[in-house]
Amino acid sequence: MTAACGGDSGSSDEATTATGPIKVWLSNNPEEIAWGKAMVEEWNAEHPDEEVTAQEIPAGETSEEVIGAAITAGNAPCLVFNTSPAAVPQFQKQGGLVALDEFEGGTDYVESRSGDVAEQYKSPDGQYYQIPWKSNPVMIFYNKDIMKKAGVDPENPPLGTHDEFLATSRKIVDSGAAQAAIWPAPTSEFFQSWFDFYPMFAAETGGQQLIEDGEATFDSEEGNTVAEFWGTMYDEGLAQQEVYNGDSFADQKAAMAIVGPWAIAVYGESVDWGAVPVPTSSGTSPEETYTFSDAKNIGLYSACENQGTAWEVLKFATSEEQDGKLLEMTGQMPLRSDLQGTYPDYFKENPEYVEFADQASRTVEVPNVANSIEIWQTFRDAYSESVIFGKAPVDESLSGAAEEITDLASQS
Repeated sequence: MTAACGGDSGSSDEATTATGPIKVWLSNNPEEIAWGKAMVEEWNAEHPDEEVTAQEIPAGETSEEVIGAAITAGNAPCLVFNTSPAAVPQFQKQGGLVALDEFEGGTDYVESRSGDVAEQYKSPDGQYYQIPWKSNPVMIFYNKDIMKKAGVDPENPPLGTHDEFLATSRKIVDSGAAQAAIWPAPTSEFFQSWFDFYPMFAAETGGQQLIEDGEATFDSEEGNTVAEFWGTMYDEGLAQQEVYNGDSFADQKAAMAIVGPWAIAVYGESVDWGAVPVPTSSGTSPEETYTFSDAKNIGLYSACENQGTAWEVLKFATSEEQDGKLLEMTGQMPLRSDLQGTYPDYFKENPEYVEFADQASRTVEVPNVANSIEIWQTFRDAYSESVIFGKAPVDESLSGAAEEITDLASQS
Protein backbone atom coordinates (compact mmCIF):
# COMPACT_ATOMS: atom_id res chain seq x y z
CA MET A 1 0.00 0.00 0.00
CA THR A 2 1.43 3.40 -0.92
CA ALA A 3 1.82 5.95 1.83
CA ALA A 4 -0.81 8.64 1.95
CA CYS A 5 0.13 12.28 1.79
CA GLY A 6 -1.31 15.71 1.13
CA GLY A 7 -4.78 14.79 2.29
CA ASP A 8 -5.25 11.72 0.11
CA SER A 9 -7.59 9.15 1.55
CA GLY A 10 -4.72 6.77 2.26
CA SER A 11 -6.52 3.85 0.68
CA SER A 12 -6.40 1.55 -2.29
CA ASP A 13 -8.71 -1.07 -3.78
CA GLU A 14 -6.50 -3.75 -2.29
CA ALA A 15 -6.51 -2.21 1.19
CA THR A 16 -10.25 -1.56 1.33
CA THR A 17 -11.02 -5.23 0.70
CA ALA A 18 -8.22 -6.79 2.80
CA THR A 19 -9.39 -8.73 5.84
CA GLY A 20 -7.69 -10.01 8.95
CA PRO A 21 -6.83 -8.91 12.50
CA ILE A 22 -7.17 -5.23 13.41
CA LYS A 23 -6.42 -2.97 16.36
CA VAL A 24 -8.80 -0.31 17.68
CA TRP A 25 -8.54 2.42 20.31
CA LEU A 26 -11.30 3.23 22.78
CA SER A 27 -11.90 6.32 24.89
CA ASN A 28 -10.64 6.11 28.47
CA ASN A 29 -14.16 6.68 29.81
CA PRO A 30 -14.96 3.61 32.01
CA GLU A 31 -18.49 3.12 30.61
CA GLU A 32 -17.24 3.33 27.02
CA ILE A 33 -14.42 0.88 27.75
CA ALA A 34 -16.98 -1.58 29.12
CA TRP A 35 -19.15 -1.15 26.01
CA GLY A 36 -16.13 -1.43 23.69
CA LYS A 37 -14.82 -4.61 25.28
CA ALA A 38 -18.26 -6.23 25.11
CA MET A 39 -18.69 -5.18 21.47
CA VAL A 40 -15.25 -6.56 20.55
CA GLU A 41 -15.98 -9.81 22.37
CA GLU A 42 -19.19 -10.26 20.36
CA TRP A 43 -17.39 -9.56 17.09
CA ASN A 44 -14.49 -11.90 17.87
CA ALA A 45 -16.83 -14.74 18.80
CA GLU A 46 -18.33 -14.60 15.30
CA HIS A 47 -15.17 -13.72 13.33
CA PRO A 48 -12.20 -15.78 14.60
CA ASP A 49 -10.15 -14.96 11.47
CA GLU A 50 -10.67 -11.21 11.83
CA GLU A 51 -9.84 -10.72 15.48
CA VAL A 52 -10.13 -7.24 16.98
CA THR A 53 -7.71 -6.15 19.69
CA ALA A 54 -8.91 -3.13 21.68
CA GLN A 55 -7.07 -0.82 24.04
CA GLU A 56 -7.58 2.61 25.56
CA ILE A 57 -6.10 5.57 23.70
CA PRO A 58 -2.55 5.91 25.04
CA ALA A 59 -2.04 8.65 27.59
CA GLY A 60 -1.04 12.09 26.38
CA GLU A 61 -1.86 15.76 26.84
CA THR A 62 -4.87 15.33 24.53
CA SER A 63 -6.13 12.40 22.49
CA GLU A 64 -5.81 14.62 19.39
CA GLU A 65 -2.04 14.91 19.97
CA VAL A 66 -1.68 11.17 20.55
CA ILE A 67 -3.60 10.30 17.38
CA GLY A 68 -1.73 12.91 15.33
CA ALA A 69 1.61 11.50 16.52
CA ALA A 70 0.50 7.96 15.65
CA ILE A 71 -0.44 9.11 12.13
CA THR A 72 3.01 10.69 11.71
CA ALA A 73 4.69 7.52 12.96
CA GLY A 74 2.57 5.35 10.70
CA ASN A 75 1.31 3.19 13.55
CA ALA A 76 -2.23 4.47 14.10
CA PRO A 77 -4.81 1.74 14.82
CA CYS A 78 -7.49 0.83 12.29
CA LEU A 79 -10.32 2.53 14.17
CA VAL A 80 -10.42 5.17 16.89
CA PHE A 81 -13.70 5.34 18.80
CA ASN A 82 -12.93 8.83 20.09
CA THR A 83 -12.15 10.93 17.03
CA SER A 84 -12.86 14.62 17.63
CA PRO A 85 -14.62 16.30 14.70
CA ALA A 86 -12.39 19.35 15.26
CA ALA A 87 -9.29 17.25 14.60
CA VAL A 88 -10.56 15.53 11.45
CA PRO A 89 -9.37 18.26 9.02
CA GLN A 90 -5.83 18.01 10.43
CA PHE A 91 -5.81 14.19 10.42
CA GLN A 92 -7.12 14.29 6.87
CA LYS A 93 -4.41 16.76 5.84
CA GLN A 94 -1.81 14.41 7.34
CA GLY A 95 -3.16 11.65 5.09
CA GLY A 96 -4.15 9.72 8.18
CA LEU A 97 -7.81 9.00 7.42
CA VAL A 98 -9.58 6.84 4.87
CA ALA A 99 -12.66 8.30 3.19
CA LEU A 100 -15.58 6.04 4.13
CA ASP A 101 -17.01 6.74 0.67
CA GLU A 102 -14.25 4.41 -0.64
CA PHE A 103 -16.18 1.41 0.68
CA GLU A 104 -19.16 -0.03 -1.15
CA GLY A 105 -22.29 1.63 0.23
CA GLY A 106 -20.18 3.82 2.54
CA THR A 107 -21.89 7.14 1.88
CA ASP A 108 -25.37 5.59 2.05
CA TYR A 109 -24.55 3.90 5.34
CA VAL A 110 -23.37 7.12 7.00
CA GLU A 111 -26.32 9.17 5.75
CA SER A 112 -29.04 6.59 6.33
CA ARG A 113 -27.91 6.02 9.93
CA SER A 114 -27.55 9.67 10.95
CA GLY A 115 -29.99 11.48 8.64
CA ASP A 116 -29.63 15.20 7.94
CA VAL A 117 -27.12 15.74 10.74
CA ALA A 118 -24.51 13.82 8.70
CA GLU A 119 -24.07 16.84 6.44
CA GLN A 120 -22.19 18.70 9.20
CA TYR A 121 -19.54 15.97 9.25
CA LYS A 122 -18.81 15.98 5.52
CA SER A 123 -15.37 17.32 4.57
CA PRO A 124 -14.92 20.17 2.08
CA ASP A 125 -14.07 17.64 -0.66
CA GLY A 126 -17.55 16.15 -0.22
CA GLN A 127 -16.40 12.93 1.43
CA TYR A 128 -16.81 11.46 4.90
CA TYR A 129 -13.59 10.86 6.83
CA GLN A 130 -15.54 10.14 10.02
CA ILE A 131 -18.82 8.52 10.88
CA PRO A 132 -21.00 10.60 13.20
CA TRP A 133 -21.14 8.28 16.19
CA LYS A 134 -22.46 9.73 19.45
CA SER A 135 -23.27 13.12 20.90
CA ASN A 136 -23.62 14.71 24.31
CA PRO A 137 -25.87 17.69 23.52
CA VAL A 138 -25.16 20.20 26.25
CA MET A 139 -27.81 21.79 28.43
CA ILE A 140 -27.87 23.74 31.71
CA PHE A 141 -27.80 21.43 34.72
CA TYR A 142 -28.87 23.13 37.95
CA ASN A 143 -28.82 22.16 41.60
CA LYS A 144 -32.36 22.36 43.00
CA ASP A 145 -31.18 22.61 46.61
CA ILE A 146 -28.99 25.62 45.85
CA MET A 147 -31.81 27.27 43.90
CA LYS A 148 -34.15 26.79 46.86
CA LYS A 149 -31.53 28.20 49.25
CA ALA A 150 -31.22 31.28 46.98
CA GLY A 151 -34.99 31.83 46.99
CA VAL A 152 -35.43 30.63 43.40
CA ASP A 153 -38.19 28.21 42.37
CA PRO A 154 -36.26 24.90 42.19
CA GLU A 155 -38.77 23.25 39.87
CA ASN A 156 -39.02 26.13 37.41
CA PRO A 157 -36.07 28.50 37.81
CA PRO A 158 -36.15 31.57 35.51
CA LEU A 159 -33.30 30.75 33.14
CA GLY A 160 -34.83 31.04 29.66
CA THR A 161 -33.59 34.50 28.68
CA HIS A 162 -30.26 36.22 29.24
CA ASP A 163 -31.88 38.73 31.61
CA GLU A 164 -33.59 35.95 33.59
CA PHE A 165 -30.36 33.97 33.76
CA LEU A 166 -28.46 37.00 35.03
CA ALA A 167 -31.14 37.84 37.62
CA THR A 168 -31.19 34.24 38.89
CA SER A 169 -27.38 34.17 38.94
CA ARG A 170 -27.29 37.35 41.05
CA LYS A 171 -29.73 35.83 43.55
CA ILE A 172 -27.55 32.73 43.86
CA VAL A 173 -24.32 34.64 44.50
CA ASP A 174 -25.79 37.52 46.56
CA SER A 175 -27.58 35.07 48.86
CA GLY A 176 -24.40 33.08 49.44
CA ALA A 177 -26.12 29.91 48.25
CA ALA A 178 -23.08 29.18 46.08
CA GLN A 179 -19.78 30.89 45.30
CA ALA A 180 -20.64 31.02 41.58
CA ALA A 181 -23.83 30.75 39.59
CA ILE A 182 -21.94 28.78 36.93
CA TRP A 183 -18.23 28.05 36.60
CA PRO A 184 -17.09 27.21 33.06
CA ALA A 185 -13.35 26.58 32.83
CA PRO A 186 -11.72 30.01 32.33
CA THR A 187 -8.68 28.33 30.78
CA SER A 188 -7.23 28.77 27.32
CA GLU A 189 -7.50 25.31 25.72
CA PHE A 190 -8.96 25.49 22.21
CA PHE A 191 -12.02 23.41 23.12
CA GLN A 192 -13.20 25.37 26.16
CA SER A 193 -15.41 27.70 24.08
CA TRP A 194 -17.56 24.67 23.26
CA PHE A 195 -18.84 24.79 26.83
CA ASP A 196 -19.58 28.49 27.29
CA PHE A 197 -19.84 30.64 24.15
CA TYR A 198 -20.64 28.11 21.43
CA PRO A 199 -23.79 26.45 22.84
CA MET A 200 -25.37 29.85 23.45
CA PHE A 201 -24.26 31.13 20.04
CA ALA A 202 -25.90 28.08 18.44
CA ALA A 203 -29.08 28.82 20.38
CA GLU A 204 -29.04 32.57 19.67
CA THR A 205 -28.59 32.04 15.91
CA GLY A 206 -31.01 29.14 15.52
CA GLY A 207 -28.27 26.67 14.64
CA GLN A 208 -25.41 28.59 13.04
CA GLN A 209 -21.85 27.23 13.01
CA LEU A 210 -18.84 29.36 13.88
CA ILE A 211 -17.87 29.40 10.19
CA GLU A 212 -20.26 29.09 7.25
CA ASP A 213 -19.37 29.28 3.55
CA GLY A 214 -15.77 30.01 4.51
CA GLU A 215 -16.65 33.09 6.59
CA ALA A 216 -16.59 33.57 10.37
CA THR A 217 -20.14 34.17 11.58
CA PHE A 218 -19.64 35.32 15.17
CA ASP A 219 -18.74 38.96 14.43
CA SER A 220 -22.44 39.70 14.38
CA GLU A 221 -25.23 41.06 16.55
CA GLU A 222 -25.90 37.54 17.89
CA GLY A 223 -22.23 36.85 18.57
CA ASN A 224 -21.80 40.13 20.40
CA THR A 225 -24.99 39.55 22.39
CA VAL A 226 -23.73 36.18 23.65
CA ALA A 227 -20.24 37.53 24.37
CA GLU A 228 -21.63 40.52 26.27
CA PHE A 229 -23.84 38.18 28.32
CA TRP A 230 -20.80 36.16 29.39
CA GLY A 231 -18.83 39.37 29.93
CA THR A 232 -21.46 40.51 32.44
CA MET A 233 -21.34 37.11 34.17
CA TYR A 234 -17.59 37.46 34.68
CA ASP A 235 -17.59 41.18 35.43
CA GLU A 236 -20.12 40.73 38.26
CA GLY A 237 -18.42 37.64 39.67
CA LEU A 238 -21.35 35.38 38.77
CA ALA A 239 -18.88 33.21 36.86
CA GLN A 240 -15.35 32.96 38.25
CA GLN A 241 -12.14 33.97 36.49
CA GLU A 242 -10.07 31.56 38.58
CA VAL A 243 -9.61 27.89 37.73
CA TYR A 244 -11.41 25.53 40.08
CA ASN A 245 -9.36 22.44 40.80
CA GLY A 246 -12.11 19.89 40.97
CA ASP A 247 -15.73 19.71 39.92
CA SER A 248 -17.41 22.96 40.93
CA PHE A 249 -20.91 21.56 40.37
CA ALA A 250 -20.33 18.32 42.29
CA ASP A 251 -18.69 20.26 45.10
CA GLN A 252 -21.65 22.68 45.18
CA LYS A 253 -19.40 25.67 44.56
CA ALA A 254 -21.51 26.45 41.48
CA ALA A 255 -25.27 26.19 41.14
CA MET A 256 -25.19 25.33 37.44
CA ALA A 257 -23.06 23.63 34.81
CA ILE A 258 -23.14 23.23 31.03
CA VAL A 259 -23.10 19.48 30.53
CA GLY A 260 -24.34 16.63 28.38
CA PRO A 261 -26.37 13.53 29.32
CA TRP A 262 -23.27 11.84 30.72
CA ALA A 263 -23.86 14.06 33.77
CA ILE A 264 -26.99 12.15 34.76
CA ALA A 265 -24.99 9.11 35.80
CA VAL A 266 -22.21 11.22 37.34
CA TYR A 267 -24.37 13.56 39.45
CA GLY A 268 -27.66 11.68 39.63
CA GLU A 269 -27.16 10.15 43.06
CA SER A 270 -25.40 13.07 44.73
CA VAL A 271 -27.26 16.14 43.40
CA ASP A 272 -30.98 16.84 43.15
CA TRP A 273 -30.74 18.30 39.66
CA GLY A 274 -32.87 19.73 36.91
CA ALA A 275 -32.02 20.51 33.30
CA VAL A 276 -33.06 23.27 30.89
CA PRO A 277 -31.86 24.35 27.45
CA VAL A 278 -29.24 27.09 27.23
CA PRO A 279 -30.77 30.59 27.30
CA THR A 280 -31.21 33.06 24.45
CA SER A 281 -31.53 36.85 24.62
CA SER A 282 -35.29 36.90 24.07
CA GLY A 283 -36.17 33.33 25.10
CA THR A 284 -36.65 30.39 22.76
CA SER A 285 -38.99 27.45 23.30
CA PRO A 286 -37.11 24.27 24.29
CA GLU A 287 -38.28 22.42 21.18
CA GLU A 288 -36.67 25.10 18.99
CA THR A 289 -33.43 25.63 20.91
CA TYR A 290 -30.13 24.53 19.39
CA THR A 291 -26.95 23.68 21.26
CA PHE A 292 -23.44 22.27 20.80
CA SER A 293 -23.34 18.56 20.02
CA ASP A 294 -20.11 17.60 21.86
CA ALA A 295 -19.85 14.62 19.52
CA LYS A 296 -17.14 12.02 19.29
CA ASN A 297 -16.91 10.08 16.07
CA ILE A 298 -15.16 7.05 14.60
CA GLY A 299 -12.31 7.42 12.12
CA LEU A 300 -10.81 4.67 9.97
CA TYR A 301 -7.06 5.28 9.72
CA SER A 302 -4.85 4.81 6.67
CA ALA A 303 -2.14 2.85 8.52
CA CYS A 304 -4.67 0.01 8.72
CA GLU A 305 -3.75 -2.91 6.48
CA ASN A 306 -7.02 -4.83 6.81
CA GLN A 307 -9.40 -2.00 5.99
CA GLY A 308 -12.10 -4.39 4.75
CA THR A 309 -12.38 -5.84 8.24
CA ALA A 310 -12.17 -2.37 9.82
CA TRP A 311 -15.14 -1.20 7.72
CA GLU A 312 -17.22 -4.22 8.72
CA VAL A 313 -16.33 -3.69 12.40
CA LEU A 314 -17.27 -0.01 12.11
CA LYS A 315 -20.69 -0.97 10.75
CA PHE A 316 -21.11 -3.66 13.41
CA ALA A 317 -20.22 -1.17 16.17
CA THR A 318 -22.74 1.38 14.87
CA SER A 319 -25.56 -1.08 14.20
CA GLU A 320 -28.95 -0.52 15.80
CA GLU A 321 -28.19 -3.25 18.33
CA GLN A 322 -24.78 -1.89 19.36
CA ASP A 323 -26.02 1.70 19.42
CA GLY A 324 -28.73 0.55 21.80
CA LYS A 325 -26.14 -1.04 24.06
CA LEU A 326 -24.02 2.12 23.93
CA LEU A 327 -27.04 4.17 24.99
CA GLU A 328 -27.82 1.80 27.86
CA MET A 329 -24.24 1.54 29.11
CA THR A 330 -23.11 5.16 28.75
CA GLY A 331 -26.22 7.38 28.51
CA GLN A 332 -24.68 9.04 25.46
CA MET A 333 -26.83 9.66 22.39
CA PRO A 334 -26.04 7.65 19.24
CA LEU A 335 -26.12 10.00 16.25
CA ARG A 336 -28.94 8.22 14.50
CA SER A 337 -32.29 9.37 13.17
CA ASP A 338 -35.38 9.09 15.39
CA LEU A 339 -33.54 8.10 18.54
CA GLN A 340 -36.64 7.92 20.75
CA GLY A 341 -38.59 5.96 18.14
CA THR A 342 -35.73 3.49 17.74
CA TYR A 343 -35.30 2.83 21.47
CA PRO A 344 -38.72 3.51 23.04
CA ASP A 345 -38.22 1.04 25.91
CA TYR A 346 -34.99 2.72 27.01
CA PHE A 347 -36.54 6.17 27.16
CA LYS A 348 -39.65 4.84 28.89
CA GLU A 349 -37.47 3.29 31.59
CA ASN A 350 -35.10 6.29 31.74
CA PRO A 351 -37.32 9.38 31.35
CA GLU A 352 -34.58 11.70 32.61
CA TYR A 353 -32.76 11.17 29.29
CA VAL A 354 -35.73 12.16 27.11
CA GLU A 355 -35.00 15.89 27.05
CA PHE A 356 -31.40 15.19 26.02
CA ALA A 357 -32.61 12.87 23.25
CA ASP A 358 -34.92 15.60 22.04
CA GLN A 359 -32.09 18.14 22.22
CA ALA A 360 -29.88 15.76 20.22
CA SER A 361 -32.01 16.45 17.15
CA ARG A 362 -31.00 20.15 17.26
CA THR A 363 -27.24 20.30 17.59
CA VAL A 364 -24.48 22.29 15.96
CA GLU A 365 -21.06 20.77 15.30
CA VAL A 366 -17.70 22.46 14.95
CA PRO A 367 -17.15 23.50 11.31
CA ASN A 368 -15.29 20.95 9.18
CA VAL A 369 -12.72 23.37 7.76
CA ALA A 370 -8.95 23.66 7.33
CA ASN A 371 -6.96 24.67 10.42
CA SER A 372 -9.88 23.82 12.67
CA ILE A 373 -7.98 23.58 15.96
CA GLU A 374 -5.95 26.73 15.22
CA ILE A 375 -9.22 28.52 14.46
CA TRP A 376 -10.70 27.53 17.81
CA GLN A 377 -7.50 28.52 19.60
CA THR A 378 -7.60 31.93 17.90
CA PHE A 379 -11.19 32.37 19.00
CA ARG A 380 -10.46 31.26 22.55
CA ASP A 381 -7.54 33.64 22.93
CA ALA A 382 -9.65 36.62 21.82
CA TYR A 383 -12.60 35.50 23.97
CA SER A 384 -10.43 35.02 27.05
CA GLU A 385 -8.82 38.42 26.76
CA SER A 386 -12.04 40.34 26.20
CA VAL A 387 -14.91 38.37 27.71
CA ILE A 388 -13.36 36.52 30.65
CA PHE A 389 -10.68 38.99 31.74
CA GLY A 390 -12.04 42.27 30.34
CA LYS A 391 -8.69 43.42 28.98
CA ALA A 392 -10.02 44.42 25.54
CA PRO A 393 -13.35 45.62 24.09
CA VAL A 394 -15.53 42.64 23.17
CA ASP A 395 -16.63 43.92 19.76
CA GLU A 396 -13.06 44.74 18.70
CA SER A 397 -11.78 41.34 19.85
CA LEU A 398 -14.51 39.44 18.01
CA SER A 399 -13.98 41.50 14.88
CA GLY A 400 -10.21 40.92 14.88
CA ALA A 401 -10.60 37.21 15.57
CA ALA A 402 -13.22 36.87 12.82
CA GLU A 403 -10.86 38.38 10.24
CA GLU A 404 -8.03 36.06 11.28
CA ILE A 405 -10.30 33.01 11.39
CA THR A 406 -11.81 33.64 7.96
CA ASP A 407 -8.26 33.79 6.61
CA LEU A 408 -7.31 30.53 8.36
CA ALA A 409 -10.41 28.79 7.01
CA SER A 410 -9.49 29.77 3.45
CA GLN A 411 -6.10 28.04 3.61
CA SER A 412 -5.77 24.47 2.42
